[in-house]
Amino acid sequence: MLQPIATRAPDFVPDQITDEEGGAMLRAVLHLFGKWEITDEEASVLLDLPVRTYRRWKAGQPGRLDRDMKARLSNLLGIHKALRIIFAEPVRTYIWIKAPNEAFDGRSALDIMLGGELTDLMRVRRYVDAERGAW
Repeated sequence: MLQPIATRAPDFVPDQITDEEGGAMLRAVLHLFGKWEITDEEASVLLDLPVRTYRRWKAGQPGRLDRDMKARLSNLLGIHKALRIIFAEPVRTYIWIKAPNEAFDGRSALDIMLGGELTDLMRVRRYVDAERGAW
């Protein structure tokens, strides 16, 4: 006979990303977008911002970074980190984003991420984390 198992919440609770950390993440992602050679329109979809707002942020006038934005930035940087572990040559990490991939039915990782949802970014991140052997 099945017996219920008592469970409790884990003791570890990650710290929230501070606004200062979020600002640093945003600057890193803006730099990364340049390496990925994506358009302002694509970048605005990835960050879920109007293009005008993205261009203002890109020009050094960022607005408030809410929880969703910090999660988007975290996933984008996580994707980049995993790719840097997978590929020894940095250039390969940048071109992989636009390359067709069988794991995505011939679409590129960028195509998947341009779905615009946070879960689209998370899908690509889970894939690259699994490929690198998440530790």
